[in-house]
Amino acid sequence: MQAAVIRGIGEKFDISEVAIAEPMDHEVLVDVRASGVCHSDIFVAETGGMGFGMPILLGHEIAGVVAAVGSAVSRLHVGDHVVAAALQPCGECPACLKGRLWACGNPGALDRDPSAAPRLHDDNGSIGQLQGLGGFAEQALIHENQLVAIDAAMPFEQAAIIGCAVATGGGAVLNVAKVQPGQSVAVFGCGGVGLNAIQLAALAGATRIIGVDIQPEKLELATKFGATDTVDSSRVDVVETIKELTGSEGVDHAFVMAGVPAIAEAAVGILGFDGTVYLVGATEAGAELTLRTSPAESPLLPNQQGIRGSWLGSSNFYHDIPMYVNLYLQGRLNLDDLVSQTIDLTEINDACEALERGGIARSVITFPARS
Repeated sequence: MQAAVIRGIGEKFDISEVAIAEPMDHEVLVDVRASGVCHSDIFVAETGGMGFGMPILLGHEIAGVVAAVGSAVSRLHVGDHVVAAALQPCGECPACLKGRLWACGNPGALDRDPSAAPRLHDDNGSIGQLQGLGGFAEQALIHENQLVAIDAAMPFEQAAIIGCAVATGGGAVLNVAKVQPGQSVAVFGCGGVGLNAIQLAALAGATRIIGVDIQPEKLELATKFGATDTVDSSRVDVVETIKELTGSEGVDHAFVMAGVPAIAEAAVGILGFDGTVYLVGATEAGAELTLRTSPAESPLLPNQQGIRGSWLGSSNFYHDIPMYVNLYLQGRLNLDDLVSQTIDLTEINDACEALERGGIARSVITFPARS
């Protein structure tokens, strides 16, 4: 099959022929129909971040059709339409049994036994999969625990981005922050994840939603997705501007989608009483966030403010993915405007460059139905 492989840190995607194994045990062979290009893929390719070795097959926003199943698969069947999730829950540890899939204590349980043949290989040897997935290819071999069957009426392009962009941004709002009607929200970074945080904050009933970015096109999209105000942080002092917008009250929730410490520090500066900053975007190794907790220097302690990480939106994706599908099919969740363009696999390097330049939410690689 054709696949886009990263063979070394900082290298371009290599479009080449890759062999994929037959499914065994709990594995599912998926004919990939759509695969979103996310900043996290670029982050791993350019920096080697998150600890994955090379060569590797990236792509973690996957929608497709089940082509074959292993002998132990029980939840999925050939022909099912599925969405993949970037979490790897073992299904048996205490966290998984409580529905806290994002906190699984044994994610390695979903990998093949080292003594078995690799899932993916070419003439140079085995190829890894980002978080057990690898969607930048015509097919993907995935453990059934990472897949959810969805309504066949759902378009593949929109379904693909639910697994990360929607689950991460929407989950940060609904599952982690638990935004309530009447509260105020600021979202730093209005790409695919940020736009979903904005629209889910609107669905949750937030009355003031402030989108912050340096790209005018993204700020326009933020308004379309429900932002009541936008701030171009390249032109104004974002802290002072948001304080003016809120009448010096600050916001209840500030979501940081870009893993840049300076942005997180600015987010702390706009919090109101009891407010919390949520760190959503991946950061480079060694990045540090400076906090001044003395009451004389910062209101963090007396105002009972906090900073919290949000990993993939604390998503119980067996529940959340079908929920987002239903919201889309009901016309209540805008996923169409998140798909900036559909592309062929051979255009992936250009798509990554476009994503880094800004101005687009998502490029989605599409594949024809297999005969």
